[in-house]
Amino acid sequence: MKSLIAKLLKSVTVMTLIIMACAVPAYAEEELNWVEGGQKVDVGTNLAELELGSDFLFLNAEDTKKYLTQGGMEPNGSEIGVVFPKDENQTWAVYFEYEESGHIEDDEKTEIDADALLESYKEGAKEMNKESSPENQIFVDKWDVAPFYDNQLHSLSWSLLAHDNQNNSVINYNVRILSREGYISAILVSDPANLQADRIVFNNKILKQFNLKQGQRYEDFDKKTDKVAEFGLTGLILGGVGLAVAKKASLFAVLIPLLKKFGIVLVLAVGAIWGFIRKKLGMKKEQSEQQTTQSEQTDQSELPAQSEQTEQSEQPAQSEQTEQDQASERSKVNSHE
Repeated sequence: MKSLIAKLLKSVTVMTLIIMACAVPAYAEEELNWVEGGQKVDVGTNLAELELGSDFLFLNAEDTKKYLTQGGMEPNGSEIGVVFPKDENQTWAVYFEYEESGHIEDDEKTEIDADALLESYKEGAKEMNKESSPENQIFVDKWDVAPFYDNQLHSLSWSLLAHDNQNNSVINYNVRILSREGYISAILVSDPANLQADRIVFNNKILKQFNLKQGQRYEDFDKKTDKVAEFGLTGLILGGVGLAVAKKASLFAVLIPLLKKFGIVLVLAVGAIWGFIRKKLGMKKEQSEQQTTQSEQTDQSELPAQSEQTEQSEQPAQSEQTEQDQASERSKVNSHE
């Protein structure tokens, strides 16, 4: 039992990433290497690439871990990148992780029992709520997006909707992209009010521009040499364990409190991500503006001194001219006399 719970906690990255993304990062001296859009970026080591649109920013694996650390979180080591929008009015983020679980066979793609999975989540929530105080209770409502498989991308997607005892919505949107030797998790971090619009951007401008590299694609699997995962598509939704095992062990009771905790933080701190990014990206601009202002102030402060020097330099000349005029006048007077 303990080993199964530990396994599930380790593999359930969706909830973990939500709180990581939404933690308010404390400013750190260590600079992050923000990559601006309008170019192709590597995601992972010789794993995948993303044609990053000009409206986005990207952090690679190393800087994603730094970003999470600066936010007070401990990276799990699977992070391979994160995408943010440049538009400060948008507050979503897309996190990428990679797990080398072995090749996941997709023979369940037409047999995913969404109703059974949803019922299991609900049952797990009920059992947990019996032993929880009201403020820690969570209620699973329905699939926001029922699990579905994309044959072209070889990806599995789903989104679960829940709420707490104060009727605060909790939601997340998950995509698992299958590869030759494992899977890439692409997690859209958003809030219920903007999820639908953000999901359109996520699907059209991120996922459609994301490609596994030659040799890492799902169809590059070699059954003679490559390892096969111990679970299928249903196991992906459950974090790497089978449905029957999850029901028997009541492991959903472990999932639900994580979902609540991380989801509520998301709702309350939806603007935290961009506040930090603006601070980071705007730092050099502000410094430049301050230097310009200081330069202008210095120039202005020098003007009076320069003016005084000019006046002082002009005074002797004016004095000499005055004396010459006076001498000339005296000469004229003497002449007339």
